[in-house]
Amino acid sequence: MQIGPPVFSLHRGTTPLLVSVPHAGTQIAADLRAGFVPRAALVEDTDWHLERLYAFVKELGASLIVPRFSRYVIDLNRPADNAPMYPGANNTELCPTRFFSGEALYREGAAPDAAQIARRVEQYWQPYHTALALELERLKARHGHAVLFDAHSIKSELPWLFEGRLNDLNLGTVDGASCAPELRAALRSVLESQTRFTQVVDGRFKGGHITRHYGRPQQGMHAVQLEMCWSCYMIEEPPWQLDAERVARLQPVLESLLGAMLDWRQGA
Repeated sequence: MQIGPPVFSLHRGTTPLLVSVPHAGTQIAADLRAGFVPRAALVEDTDWHLERLYAFVKELGASLIVPRFSRYVIDLNRPADNAPMYPGANNTELCPTRFFSGEALYREGAAPDAAQIARRVEQYWQPYHTALALELERLKARHGHAVLFDAHSIKSELPWLFEGRLNDLNLGTVDGASCAPELRAALRSVLESQTRFTQVVDGRFKGGHITRHYGRPQQGMHAVQLEMCWSCYMIEEPPWQLDAERVARLQPVLESLLGAMLDWRQGA
């Protein structure tokens, strides 16, 4: 069943699995556009094509929640109090003020103030998180537990955010705190059983706000994040097109990861 207000869409599935793609949105509301520099219209830091890449989860019976608006409007994977995810490193904010390359996202003097940020939380952030939380509760009530897969992608090299080149596939479980150890082990096994892509568990990306907040294994809620490089499935330069050959190599790995999420049972 497909539901959702204008700021997101939610497909409700029949299994314990919910897939979230919080940075797949590309829209910027008309009343906000004038404050951004012209370059922002390209929304270059989008997690490109993930709604299409993960569309197969609907056939698996999973739920899928997708925002409509860009992370430039508000970052759904940051806490509402804007606490940094990775202290000591360059971090993007709840309402980002810089591109991933470090340059200013807004025209001089046009960055959102506290009142504007509060309005965006109310209009964009809160509806998404309310729906996400309610869906997880629905799945837990029906199945006894719920599993959340938070899907992300990023350019493989971004010196302002991290040194060097990322591993292709970066699984985050907040160092094992956001899911049961057996589930973490099953997903690690999937990654280690393939050789096409470099991989790491709880490396540079350990999981953002969604994984940290909703991953409560003691309460039957298990969450993981997958941050993968654009180079796994697309061209890393504008216009950021999908590459069919790369998608064909990646898809079996994604299917195996999501299959492991579905096959796992709490307490098994």
